[in-house]
Amino acid sequence: MASLLLSALTPPPVNTSPDYDGVEYRWKMFTFRPAFFQYEPFLLVGVLLYVAFHFWGKKANETRVNTWYEAHRPLLEAQFSKPTDRGLIRDGNSDWFNYSTGRRALTSLHTIFTVRPRHDFFQYAFQIGKGLVELDYRVYDEVELDFTFKDSSGKESTVPDCVWAVVAKDEIKSIRKRRWDLTFTKTTDQPGLPPSLTVMSEFADITANLLKPLGPLNLPAVLSDPTILPYFRCLSLTDQPRTRPSIPVPPADRRRHLTLTLALPPASEAGATLPLLVAAFQLVDAIAGTGKAGLRGGLNGQLRPETRVKLRKIREEVDKEIREDAVKEKREEQAEEKAAAKRKAEEERLSRLSAADQKKAMDREKKRAMRKSQGRVKVR
Repeated sequence: MASLLLSALTPPPVNTSPDYDGVEYRWKMFTFRPAFFQYEPFLLVGVLLYVAFHFWGKKANETRVNTWYEAHRPLLEAQFSKPTDRGLIRDGNSDWFNYSTGRRALTSLHTIFTVRPRHDFFQYAFQIGKGLVELDYRVYDEVELDFTFKDSSGKESTVPDCVWAVVAKDEIKSIRKRRWDLTFTKTTDQPGLPPSLTVMSEFADITANLLKPLGPLNLPAVLSDPTILPYFRCLSLTDQPRTRPSIPVPPADRRRHLTLTLALPPASEAGATLPLLVAAFQLVDAIAGTGKAGLRGGLNGQLRPETRVKLRKIREEVDKEIREDAVKEKREEQAEEKAAAKRKAEEERLSRLSAADQKKAMDREKKRAMRKSQGRVKVR
């Protein structure tokens, strides 16, 4: 069988017969006979096409990311005293980063670009194929702007511990899988928002304060703009991590974030999302209680006392649940380690016995297991 397989995989021997009468090219000691190369040209064409696709995809991604960044760069430079001097930081051909700092109410802004792997034909084809098979699978070029709020040292924060978001409805299923923090919320439609958007909020009190007119900011009006709506994915305010922590996060270590996620527009419409980024900065000021759009006492000062109490109780309950799960998991690990050590000790003991004694010990173990199983059946 092996010889047949090898013979099938072995290429035919090269015809070096002097009777060859095909096209032949000679140069000194080298001879090239094109008739012997039937499949190699197709392989060469495939390699050249792959290389051409790589450079086209690489250039397309660079153009889309850089065009968007340059269209929004004047706003970033105007908002921050220390916008990054290095511009975009590249990580491969699908990821770019930008870091800005030096603004009232904010510690920093991380701008993260994640674009499709146009430089890799096979990954790109896989995404297209998966989209045809799974109707709810959506992949797009993404830009995420993560605003991190400053902590109010020595006094109560103006940014409350809460989770709130406006999300495109076709994004809800996937975002619930990626964002543990959004499991705190309930989903409701709001009359002021377009039908394609929904609100995920812990309490209606939070939604009412963030969707009402705030000085120059009218968030529902901005989100209803037909030039912006196709690129809007999610706008969220959260004090919780995106993935469920293994141990409770102390309140002093929690960071409050306002995160804006967009589908990256094509280069020809790079400036379409500029008004939404302006609104995001205004919303930051409103939440933190600064600037013309600032709420007195920040968003935390506008919430009803009972809402703040409920928010605190929810976090205490979640922390308690996480702590109990961590203790339970540790006990299970210790029990597994103890059982493994016991099995190992028993195997070592049996290995020192004679063959007859080993057989007797195995028979006793089988009888003990049978009695246990019969006991369980009777109890049921």
